Amino acid sequence: MNYRTADSLHPSHPRHPVTLDDVRGAQKMLIGVSRVTAMEGSRHLTELVGSPVHFKCENLQRTGSFKLRGAYVRIAGLIAEERAAGVVAASAGNHAQGVALASSLLGVRSTVFMPQGAPLPKVAATREYGAEVRLHGQVVDETLAAAQDYARATGAVFIHPFDHADIIAGQGTVGLEILEQCPEVRTILVGVGGGGLAAGIAVAVKTLRPDVRVIGVQAAGAAAYPPSLALGHPVALENPSTMADGIKVGRPGDVPFKIVGDLVDEVRTVSEDALSSALLLCLERAKLVVEPAGAASVAALLSTPEQFTGPVVAVLSGGNVDPLLLQRILRHGMAAAGRYLSLRLRLADRPGALASLLAALSVLDANVVDVSHVRTDPRLGLTEVEVELHLETKGPQHCTEVATALREAGYTVMA
Repeated sequence: MNYRTADSLHPSHPRHPVTLDDVRGAQKMLIGVSRVTAMEGSRHLTELVGSPVHFKCENLQRTGSFKLRGAYVRIAGLIAEERAAGVVAASAGNHAQGVALASSLLGVRSTVFMPQGAPLPKVAATREYGAEVRLHGQVVDETLAAAQDYARATGAVFIHPFDHADIIAGQGTVGLEILEQCPEVRTILVGVGGGGLAAGIAVAVKTLRPDVRVIGVQAAGAAAYPPSLALGHPVALENPSTMADGIKVGRPGDVPFKIVGDLVDEVRTVSEDALSSALLLCLERAKLVVEPAGAASVAALLSTPEQFTGPVVAVLSGGNVDPLLLQRILRHGMAAAGRYLSLRLRLADRPGALASLLAALSVLDANVVDVSHVRTDPRLGLTEVEVELHLETKGPQHCTEVATALREAGYTVMA
């Protein structure tokens, strides 16, 4: 689905809290700190869309996401007394690592609160970048409250992940790089959580190239911007839910919300299946490890490729994904792409029946991932057993061919 925002920037719009000069200043500040990340073409998506599609690879940024940009600009702007008091942040991953590294580079003490269930690799990376990590709460809201309490008690400066002008200016440097690397760009797609990255990109791009469409993408289960834009002010979701934890934000930030409303052309939503398929595509076709939030832009392209005018740049905002989560997501993505087939069959309860079935599957070139053999069930006849199979296939057509061939061979296929 897509939701249109307000009209794009026009000279009559009041001045925003972040300007092109702010973004350019941030770009100078980040020289030697953040990488100018690569722009990679995607032949597969180019064929789908019908015009060139490029990836802006912020998953290859230092700390694995764009978050270092804003965190460094924010902390670098602190006065001496504030730096002496240290900084504190709350995050489940990317912002935590960005604040930790930025603080270390600037010689500022940092404390980062993370949920108790945060992936161990992200916790370890945050510590290695130099932050003191404190695990608190089961959800980010509880962690955020603990960090704010710490700031009030100690005088440490709270570094918000998206709701500050300096953060937005830092993230906006991604937009400047896109225009430099792909000056012919017509459409930019970017994942949206709190809105800091989309707002920053929009300030940079719309000021210099108002003809370029900037499109935000949210996970359908955590899309706070559509209702907020419809009402004209930020509203909170009660229970945001998505695998894309990097954009799982229940309420837009006050500072980015105004900018997104004025400058971003539309905000679209994508399904969990689309996110899984996008992550799988990035891994298989582009050889890029991307987290679900980072693949939101690609998910939008896969969902409705005919709706975008190229050249298109899809921002891959991050690549910090827990290996265990990646394994589950890849399986989900393969299922969504028709690469997995689950079947239940009834067999005669006699020696060799299962071996014959597996031999038939081998001929059909379907790889058996898992087999469950049920012999005791009141639904089964005295001479029957039920077998549940999970198969790896070559795609939707192959799934149909396998099921059809088994039925023609006399097997009772239940699902």
